[in-house]
Amino acid sequence: MNNYDVQIDVSEIYELLGSFMVHVTKKWLQNLDIGSDWSAAAEDGMPPDLRRRFDEAAGWPFLDFDALYALVIERETGEDIPAFLERLFTEPAQNLLDRIAGQLPLLTPADMERIQRDYTPLLKSWYTYYFQDIRDSILPLMEEDAAEKRELLLKMDPSALVEYASGGLVIETPLDLRTVILFPTVHNRPMNTYCFYRSVLLIQYPVDAPEAHEDEPPTVLLRMTRALAMPDRLKLLRYVADQPRSLQEMERDLGQPAEALKHHMVLLRTAGLLRTHIGEQFNEKFSIRPDGASELQMFLESYLRL
Repeated sequence: MNNYDVQIDVSEIYELLGSFMVHVTKKWLQNLDIGSDWSAAAEDGMPPDLRRRFDEAAGWPFLDFDALYALVIERETGEDIPAFLERLFTEPAQNLLDRIAGQLPLLTPADMERIQRDYTPLLKSWYTYYFQDIRDSILPLMEEDAAEKRELLLKMDPSALVEYASGGLVIETPLDLRTVILFPTVHNRPMNTYCFYRSVLLIQYPVDAPEAHEDEPPTVLLRMTRALAMPDRLKLLRYVADQPRSLQEMERDLGQPAEALKHHMVLLRTAGLLRTHIGEQFNEKFSIRPDGASELQMFLESYLRL
């Protein structure tokens, strides 16, 4: 039985922050549907000095985004992007810290002052030069998907909904977990990421966009076939088919370095073929996702019209 609540949260502010993070860090960019050239295209027309500031931000602590996402969780009711950024800029740093101190107890006033000072101008510029031009095209996708997930939450076990929405994230109920927040995203498709706070797990899950052309192979099918195209990945799936395995066990038994295994697992996870089990102390293990094989057959047969 679950001892945590599941909430479906949707806000354009999450998407602003997620797209900004992808652009600045270039993290996962080669594995995202938007493509490796998206980041350069998004900067088109921006002043050179702004581009340099984005480059500098790539070296800032990645954990800063935990604080920024926590501030989005604790946003004011009905707050849109301009209002959120204005409050982030003008509200005393101690007040901002007080909002999220319960979830990030190690965050210091100096950390909050730095985050407020450094990130607010860049987020405002990102909104002005890029995000506000595309928000109206993606916000309906996120709102529609969130409404669907809320309906499913009335019919499904919460843990089953989490696994379904995330394409394979299994929560084995860490003792201090009280709330799981799911929020839809477009830019990070097909990745899903998650962030642990003191008693909250925040999960970013991808929204699938409509296919552009009926005659083209579905994006989901392409992800699966690309992920399965390498023998090492097939061997990895076979290895985790009987029971969940840790990364350390994979290194030992498959004879591959951790970085190579992580790369394989990213592709298998985004293809919906691998599950991630989160247990006590937030340790991760991995197993095959049984629905993945049946989905592969379904999409293949549908596209081939068998």
